[in-house]
Amino acid sequence: MLIEFQLIEKARNGDDGAFNQVVNAYRKRILGTIARLIGRPEDVEDVGQEVFLRLYYSLDQLRAPEVFEPWLYRLTVNAAYDYLRRQKRRHEHRMSDLSEQQVMMADASAGGKKQAEESRRTKVREMVQSLLGKVSEEDRILLVMKEVEGLSLKELEQVYNVNENALKVRLFRARQRVLKAYESELAFAGGAKGRKD
Repeated sequence: MLIEFQLIEKARNGDDGAFNQVVNAYRKRILGTIARLIGRPEDVEDVGQEVFLRLYYSLDQLRAPEVFEPWLYRLTVNAAYDYLRRQKRRHEHRMSDLSEQQVMMADASAGGKKQAEESRRTKVREMVQSLLGKVSEEDRILLVMKEVEGLSLKELEQVYNVNENALKVRLFRARQRVLKAYESELAFAGGAKGRKD
């Protein structure tokens, strides 16, 4: 926990100063999570505002301060889902925008070793983004929460309201789908290489 339980209690009881302290304590972490979930840096702040607005209006529904963090993650995941659904409805598929920006940044950075390392990292990020883009939103968000955010199975149980065994099955299947996407990417790359030769 980043804050004391008493502060959450005060915020639950309508103390705006305590609520602001809660927001300030979790802002960076929540914005980082959102950035990894939605993949569009320009919209992270807006989704973050939505999360904290939902938090403000529903804090009185929190059962106990001890479950605050998983509950806040659930609010964050739900806001990210809502954003992604709105994007899908608008037919905006701009996951590749981020990759182009990263490539441009890597190209612009000076110095041989630094540039090579930056390029390697960019390629890895692009591949991860590409693979995650080939699975469902549900798989992508679950994998980001577990593998990138580092949430434990217990925390994920509270976020998703399912038992540990169901989560293990979901995680296994999500990982399998990413692995299948990776294998088909390798096969495609190998086929394209063969055609060039």
